[in-house]
Amino acid sequence: MHIWINEQPHNISEDARLFEMRDRFKPQADVVILNGFPVTSDRPLSNGDRIVLIRRGEIPTSEELEALLVARHTPGVHARLKQATVGIAGVGGLGSPIAIALTRSGVGRLLLVDYDVVEPSNLNRQMYFVDQIGQPKVEALAATLARINPGVKVSTRMVRLTRDNVAEIFDGVDVMVEAFDDPQAKAMLTETFLSRFPDTPLVAASGVAGAGPANAIVTRRAIGNLYLVGDGETAAAPGTGLMAPRVGVAAHHQANAVLQLLLGESPA
Repeated sequence: MHIWINEQPHNISEDARLFEMRDRFKPQADVVILNGFPVTSDRPLSNGDRIVLIRRGEIPTSEELEALLVARHTPGVHARLKQATVGIAGVGGLGSPIAIALTRSGVGRLLLVDYDVVEPSNLNRQMYFVDQIGQPKVEALAATLARINPGVKVSTRMVRLTRDNVAEIFDGVDVMVEAFDDPQAKAMLTETFLSRFPDTPLVAASGVAGAGPANAIVTRRAIGNLYLVGDGETAAAPGTGLMAPRVGVAAHHQANAVLQLLLGESPA
């Protein structure tokens, strides 16, 4: 019988049991995860089972870290995500939490593009820290992502995107993410990318401002390979600011849509 223990393949006997594997491979483990779910009781194993053995407080090797990061994931998805490249245009209120969610999910490579630096006003909703003020956003975010999952390859470009450089910068990505807060930049990126790469999905956002109902944020297929997240109406304006909770809801809708697309599923 074939199983996986901390992402390593093993052949075991047909009558093997879970705690037998724990005692054999990592007897000091105090957390046992079976097929993405923590268990506290012994049980027989089945062909293809995935076991993760964790000792609390132990700093793992790089190989073990990857296994532990994906221990709670749905079995079978990690290998597919690890091969993927995702482009993110804009790493502010939407792009920075999207990048963090995809990093925690084990996407293999992220391409982060933004020309801006971290400012105090960004800290109300963006994934930056006081000691990063003044740093280029792409560099500050890349440093944070490396602290979360050093196995993800992060490429950065500190450049303003235009119709002339979008295709060159994002050529080869498996999924594209539009994460701007400027309507003109959103329209330019969406139109330019889809005209050059009509077969590559693009996940964009529209209507994420204010403190309105979180459940109004939805994911829908707009046309072709364009997917839109938001309520489609609530733009930032005087009296309607960009706030962490609702922007965060939209960002994680976008991140989830990216994962679905990478796994061959339809987000809407």
